[in-house]
Amino acid sequence: MSVGEVSKEVAIILVVEDEPLLRLAAIDLIEAAGYEAVAAADATEAVAILEARNDIRVVFTDVDMPRGVDGMRLAVIIRDRWPPIKVIVVSGYLDDPGDQIPAETVFFAKPYREEQIVGTIKQMLR
Repeated sequence: MSVGEVSKEVAIILVVEDEPLLRLAAIDLIEAAGYEAVAAADATEAVAILEARNDIRVVFTDVDMPRGVDGMRLAVIIRDRWPPIKVIVVSGYLDDPGDQIPAETVFFAKPYREEQIVGTIKQMLR
């Protein structure tokens, strides 16, 4: 970095999706928007990543996942343990989670519009 140059930190987004192709598509979406993506195949892996890192700013998670902890429960865990981290929850099975969704969590039904996700991440990072 040269003198007078300002370091611009790239936000890191954790993508939690058990379906490999959907996970790759979400990672591509995040990276195309200029963010760095970290991937987890389920909530257990996501919690391990969150415990090991302190630079995750947003978690983008699917609801339906294996191993007993779904995306809604993951959002609750994040809200309880890492309150500054913002959460986006998506589902192909739910249209409206109602009061199941924790505070400061945004929900989108699949198929979602990519520009909605990117716009929401930008708002969350302000």
